[in-house]
Amino acid sequence: MCGIVGYIGNKSADSVLLVGLERLEYRGYDSAGIGIIEDGEMTIRKREGKLKALNDLLREMPVSGNIGIAHTRWATHGEPTTHNAHPHTDSQKKFALVHNGIIENYAELKEELIKEGYIFQSETDTEVIVHLLSKHYKDNFEQAVIKVINLLEGSFALAIISEYHPDTLIGARRGSPLIVGKGKGENFLASDIHALVNLTKTVYYLEDNEIAVLKRERLSFFNNTGKSIKKEEKHITIEAKAIDKAGHEHFMLKEIMEQPRIISNIIEKRIRDNKIHFSHIPMGNEYLVRVGRIIIQAAGTSWHAGLVGKFMIEEFARVHTEVDISSEFRYRNPVIEGDTLMIAISQSGETADTIAGLREAKSKFIKVLGLVNNKESTIARESDAVIDILAGPEIGVASTKAYIAQIISLFLWALYIARIKWSLKKETVEQYIQELKDLPDKIEQILKQKDKIEKLAKKYAAKNNFIFLGRSYNYPTAFEGALKLKEISYIHSTAYQAGEFKHGPIALIDATVPVICIVTKGEIYPKMLSNIQEVKSRKGIIITIATEGDESIKKLSDDVIYVPQTIDILSPVVNVIPLQLLAYYIAIQRGADVDQPRNLAKSVTVE
Repeated sequence: MCGIVGYIGNKSADSVLLVGLERLEYRGYDSAGIGIIEDGEMTIRKREGKLKALNDLLREMPVSGNIGIAHTRWATHGEPTTHNAHPHTDSQKKFALVHNGIIENYAELKEELIKEGYIFQSETDTEVIVHLLSKHYKDNFEQAVIKVINLLEGSFALAIISEYHPDTLIGARRGSPLIVGKGKGENFLASDIHALVNLTKTVYYLEDNEIAVLKRERLSFFNNTGKSIKKEEKHITIEAKAIDKAGHEHFMLKEIMEQPRIISNIIEKRIRDNKIHFSHIPMGNEYLVRVGRIIIQAAGTSWHAGLVGKFMIEEFARVHTEVDISSEFRYRNPVIEGDTLMIAISQSGETADTIAGLREAKSKFIKVLGLVNNKESTIARESDAVIDILAGPEIGVASTKAYIAQIISLFLWALYIARIKWSLKKETVEQYIQELKDLPDKIEQILKQKDKIEKLAKKYAAKNNFIFLGRSYNYPTAFEGALKLKEISYIHSTAYQAGEFKHGPIALIDATVPVICIVTKGEIYPKMLSNIQEVKSRKGIIITIATEGDESIKKLSDDVIYVPQTIDILSPVVNVIPLQLLAYYIAIQRGADVDQPRNLAKSVTVE
């Protein structure tokens, strides 16, 4: 993985491809490359590093042509070097391709090819595919692609061009997303809708084992048996302005600042006449009232949102809820049967492990509710029902507004189920809705403290180890705060349930380690105070997230960030905001690339 763009038309392909790659930079990558058929000959340019390095190379060695492919690579097999960058070609440079995914049987395929005399130039699994194309090509481009993809095990999204067919661009997918864009006298391929926003409004989403053949004036689609298939047109609704920085220095800061508006938008779309509406969900009340167990499976930040969601669902709907890490769930032969509902959470809707968990549930005839930020994603298409979290495009690799939107969506879903099951009274639900409506203003109050939080970041930016502590509803908040800090600043940070801290991890405390404690007023407030005393007695540096007006916490803290009072169950929403800002400003102080942190990809589409 990470980003694919393909073009065929009348324009200069290199300019179209580079603009597309720029739109995909947010996904994270370590090298970039472009392949063009120029006057009937294949021309490849690629470089390790950022797109600037590729642009510099193209200024020195320009290319022209009307058909091409391009790629930003996030290394899986082979180091992030120029020779491992995509596109890859066969030995005669008659075929070139770019690839997202992992070919699981590449080693045995490579061994066979080497025995047959094929010479490899890279350490990647991808190069196997292009040599297989060369081997199986018999004057029919489409048939060669079909033959090759049926030999592959694992996941792939491919964009392929050939000197033999300079009027044809082919795409194929299994497991990794690939989108076809339709234009006038031109057509496009991309791994992400953002690459196509300024190019077309009409797209087709390829499903597993489907192939697209793109000509300038024609599109055709096949399955992996070669049978022609019809695809449904979809229309892009994202506006270009939604994926720019809107005057902010970074996408991450823009997205942090958008969070009050995101919550207001969810409230506007989901609540009418003080009632929660999920009328678009094709799961009848007769089914939902029978649900006796919910399994939430997700990865990373989405997993943290799921942990908060567990509290909400059990508190409101009184349904036993488990939260699993997707990469573990899929391999542990889970016991799922009867009236169980799975909730699959993924910002992109393309997280490979979460998709695999969804399919595991479906294979056992368990209904799946997808909670995604992309209604056209694989998870959305394969789920029995979908909740759009309504966060809008999230470009920063470190998720912020999508996390908040996931929690709010889970909050409303928990209340919705509670009413169906009659576990909460109508008046009680209305009280919770009012608390939710107050959140945007409360978050605005926290955002007004960003200058103070920036000063705090300067104070602690040189520290190399942080610990985060939280309890009850806010131990997931501690986990999320630690993840944000390590993702973008590269500081070692770890989080614990505060009650577990004394069972071993407290050995880490000394006078050099900042401990960030989430200690807002609520049911477990006295317990958190005890945990803070344990840290203080061992000379730890204490930074607290506390409720406005709590003067006593100052005596225990080296620094305090105050947040407005809210009910316990919504406190994770207000408490995570200062942690997002602190991570952002510490990363800035350390000179890190906030929007494109090293080694990370926005959407993890491989295992």
